[in-house]
Amino acid sequence: MRNWNFLGFLCLAFVLRVESLKFHRSDQHVERISGSAGDVLEDDPTGRLKVFVYELPSKYNKKTVQRDSRCLSHMFAAEIYMHQFLLSSPVRTLDPEEADWFYTPVYTTCEYLTPHGHPLPFNSPRMMRSAIQLVASSWPYWNRTQGADHFFIVPHDFGACFHFQEEKAIGRGILPLLQRATLVQTFGQWNHVCLKEGSITIPPYAPPQKIQSHLISPDTPRSIFVYFRGLFYDKRNDPKGGYYARGARAAVWENFKDNPLFDISTDHPTTYYEDMQRAIFCLCPLGWAPWSPRLVEAVVFGCIPVIIADDIVLPFADAIPWEDIGLFVAEKDVPYLDNILTSVPPQEILRKQRLLANPSMKQAMLFLQPAQPGDAFHQILNGLARKLPHHHKTIYGGNNVLNWTAGPVGDLKPW
Repeated sequence: MRNWNFLGFLCLAFVLRVESLKFHRSDQHVERISGSAGDVLEDDPTGRLKVFVYELPSKYNKKTVQRDSRCLSHMFAAEIYMHQFLLSSPVRTLDPEEADWFYTPVYTTCEYLTPHGHPLPFNSPRMMRSAIQLVASSWPYWNRTQGADHFFIVPHDFGACFHFQEEKAIGRGILPLLQRATLVQTFGQWNHVCLKEGSITIPPYAPPQKIQSHLISPDTPRSIFVYFRGLFYDKRNDPKGGYYARGARAAVWENFKDNPLFDISTDHPTTYYEDMQRAIFCLCPLGWAPWSPRLVEAVVFGCIPVIIADDIVLPFADAIPWEDIGLFVAEKDVPYLDNILTSVPPQEILRKQRLLANPSMKQAMLFLQPAQPGDAFHQILNGLARKLPHHHKTIYGGNNVLNWTAGPVGDLKPW
């Protein structure tokens, strides 16, 4: 079967190459996103909302970056760049009385980083509580709505549950003070305690300059069928195995480590970005959380994302037609990946590649500096604008008064 699949891939690669050349010659290799998704993707939020940015002491934001500049490049850095973007954005207002939304700039993923550069969120709840207490005591707007017209960027593995291990994140739950606020977060999974209704799911941060510096010619043949670089096991945090990635990554390795169609390894070569641009399919399995930077990288580099994360809520799902550009494989079906991928018709692969070639699709996944229309910053603002106008009952009504003493005892200590 494996020999047959490999021969099939050679035939497929030949067909795709011929068809790709036809489309390039006819200038039809880019396809516009049709329907409502295409319209949403190209929305301009300017003039549709006004945001007031709280001015907090620098210990909540800028000083954390000064202490450890690695925060500027890790995959949680959206909280930093969104703050910088809003300070000079035309949607910013200096008059809080005319604001539709209030933004509290807290860099919780920059508070403490391990030697490997991964943020540990153990102090993040105390840091966030401290910022909210300051806002509530210094301005009247939080208390007016219990935070219902406020939004926060919480790009941790499991958002405002503030833990990198799912079981412990579920045990913690979302920080009680954020119950009424809108959360802008990378984590998204249906029917999960760490995803609050009304949250805006965003892509993880990928350094745009670094990505753009590795772009190669779009005419480069895609000679790799399936590509993946990353961990299959996390022996340090999951020594017994089976918990990390719910076993999906381990299943990829055990079933396909010797399959010639699969270019998979734990190595991370200097040609990683170039290799993705030479691949047809890029595996995007869950890790500790359902999301990963590979989603961004696959879209930007035109590699069809193979999404292996049951019940995932994907970034900007109302603007990006994930069903059209990607391929979803259930975690239980990982052992059959070779048959699933070799069964995708060439015309379907070509259509996904044409959609992925659309510049607006790539732009929406990146936090560009300087910002550009349609990029991830603007998609976040579009998401906030679509929540307007605020319903009076939602903002001011009800008996949902926040309990300032709720949550684990450790979270209540001063920060």
